Amino acid sequence: MRTLEEVQATLQTAKLKEEDLQAVTHCLSFGSNVTSGDYCLMELDETLCKHVEAGKSLIIRGDKDEHAILCSEDKTYDLKIADTSNLLLFVPGCKTPEQLSDSPTQPQLVHAQIWGCSNSYWELRRQRPKLKKIKKLLMESPYDGPPLGTQQEAPQQKYTMEDLLGRIQASKDEIESHLQTIHACEIDGYWRMLDFDYELKLLGHVTQLVDSESWSFSRVPLTVCLEELAPLEPKEMIEHCLNCFGRRFNTEDGEIMYALDEEKVCRATAQMLLQNANKFNLAEFQEVWHQSVPEGMSTSLDQLRGLALVDRSSRPETVFMLRVEDLPEDTLGRFSALFSIREKWTQDDIEPYIQDLCGEKQTVGALLTKHARSSMQNGRKVYNSRRPIAN
Repeated sequence: MRTLEEVQATLQTAKLKEEDLQAVTHCLSFGSNVTSGDYCLMELDETLCKHVEAGKSLIIRGDKDEHAILCSEDKTYDLKIADTSNLLLFVPGCKTPEQLSDSPTQPQLVHAQIWGCSNSYWELRRQRPKLKKIKKLLMESPYDGPPLGTQQEAPQQKYTMEDLLGRIQASKDEIESHLQTIHACEIDGYWRMLDFDYELKLLGHVTQLVDSESWSFSRVPLTVCLEELAPLEPKEMIEHCLNCFGRRFNTEDGEIMYALDEEKVCRATAQMLLQNANKFNLAEFQEVWHQSVPEGMSTSLDQLRGLALVDRSSRPETVFMLRVEDLPEDTLGRFSALFSIREKWTQDDIEPYIQDLCGEKQTVGALLTKHARSSMQNGRKVYNSRRPIAN
């Protein structure tokens, strides 16, 4: 163990002035079981530090064939090993002069033992959650209504929330939000996707009842809906349909009402018409679409953003289904897929298909500048790929 006098002699040899340094000197020595494999360092930002200090958990998620990611309750982070040229030492109980209670001004020597060392640490970077896998898993056993009579539902792979948390690389809040977005429903403890035809059947029951009762789409009473439609479908499914396609609110006297969302209803109808057609004559589609939605609702091509793509260059003009959820999740894969579908895109056309790729404080314009090349075509700015696209 070094003495204070030996430390002062070393300073003189190094031609360092003692008054220029902190008053406390740590004399480090290696413990008997020092190893670089027992500890891992992780760099946390202020938000995650407070998260851990509050006693909350950080969880590493992913299947064995996936790159590990780390999740808090509501955010997802990429885990990446960062090497450092300086050896990092683990010294338990080591305190800076500011942390010492007596704030010493006279030279002091503190002996500390090194327990471990590392030349790398885990660096966290905020990333978009990988949610596409949820629908893929749930579509292994889509729900198409209760079994008829004594018929039993065929054994299928089904998933609880715990199962999804173990398989999906996203935080619990992000998973729950996405389950709501894709209209998933919890049935007997398992999360299920509704078969699209069954979902449309439920919606049809609701809109037909609204029409027969001459209700306003903005004031659909839950209690009456459940009573009238209970002979046709389970009450839980009717209420789930209302939650998917409407906004729940209470009247002044406490009655639960729903306001049906025109855009959601019209999009579902458009998907029904487009899903079995390769391409649809745009004018004919708009006419059939308008006739297919509930009376009193208006259709608009803006309602198709992220669901279908209009081809103005063809004669006659056409429309075909292109859902953003069917495109690759990673940025390079997404742009490659889009430019293989269409060589040149306007920003208005491509925006709904890349909006979800934008990071925090990133705009669609900035994303396009990074991954596409712009040019002018017939007086309009268009974007094409920066990389060769394989046919």
